[in-house]
Amino acid sequence: MLTDHTTIAEFLIEERRRYPGSSGELNALILDVALACKTIAGRVAFGALADVLGTDGRTNVQGETQQKLDVLANDIFLRTNECSGLVAGMASEELDDPYLIPKQPPRGGYLLAFDPLDGSSNIDVNVSVGSIFSILRAPAAGADPAVEDFLQPGSGQICAGYAIYGPSTMLVLTVGTGVYGFTLEPRLGEFVLTHPKIRLPEAASEFAINASNRRFWEPAVTRYVDECLAGSAGPRGKDFNMRWVASLVAETHRILTRGGVFLYPRDSKDLTRPGRLRLLYEANPVAFLIEQAGGLAITGQQRILDVEPESLHQRIPLIFGSTEEIERIETYHGESGGVFSDQPLYGTRGLFRTCN
Repeated sequence: MLTDHTTIAEFLIEERRRYPGSSGELNALILDVALACKTIAGRVAFGALADVLGTDGRTNVQGETQQKLDVLANDIFLRTNECSGLVAGMASEELDDPYLIPKQPPRGGYLLAFDPLDGSSNIDVNVSVGSIFSILRAPAAGADPAVEDFLQPGSGQICAGYAIYGPSTMLVLTVGTGVYGFTLEPRLGEFVLTHPKIRLPEAASEFAINASNRRFWEPAVTRYVDECLAGSAGPRGKDFNMRWVASLVAETHRILTRGGVFLYPRDSKDLTRPGRLRLLYEANPVAFLIEQAGGLAITGQQRILDVEPESLHQRIPLIFGSTEEIERIETYHGESGGVFSDQPLYGTRGLFRTCN
């Protein structure tokens, strides 16, 4: 029987008992990921004292300036998992190509994809950041993986989760049997089960979106946000609060905890980029967690977990949260036909309607 003092290792042992044929290798891999997250949490906590703030002076494959902690966290993930014999290869936001295991250790039967430090632009101002990970089965266990081996739809994930490095460090994960949250007990150095069977609240009174991009939004998104902003006097008949942290982990954790909606939609700012968030190691693991907690995650046009990946660092729109709200947004996308509006910022679709 799981208690408030159940460690993550004990929790995984209980889960394994439900599958007598399991080898235990997945449990071991999750514990290695947890170890990486504990190590990163320690480095984040030292901040300027350990000279880990600021940029590294390089850019990653995404064209983004790397923070010192981006590089450090990426290295921690690689070093913690490369010699375990559990993974065949790894993919990271910070690496152009899949990371192949050195020749000496054996290759395992899993693929690990991760964003080692999500929200790293917040590091220097001491706002919560996190790590996101996704575990897939390797098509050819024991062999070096090709890029194509990672290009599996999110429905193929066998585990996904994130660590959030905030006032306390938490690891939130799913193995397909619900969502569980573990808080790092610093005196023991162990993740302890504190949030069993997390369920996303059905009612929503908050939404998260970068409002500075409003002029580039699709009509469906503008319509939804305007209805929320209209408050109790508008068509929704209630007031909403708007949030934006610029950290996917922080947004996800808040929504899992107290409900709401997150929108990083397709926009017309750069039509060569259909979205801004990475499918394999951001959108897919978050979508898996959200669905396991009773919510929905979509691009606006389809379910995230049904998207067939086309490239390792593919970007995609991401909208997720409480089921009723996401269904409403999906309906609005269907009604608008998925096209961008030529109307000005405060046109007839906007909250501030013009009068004739």
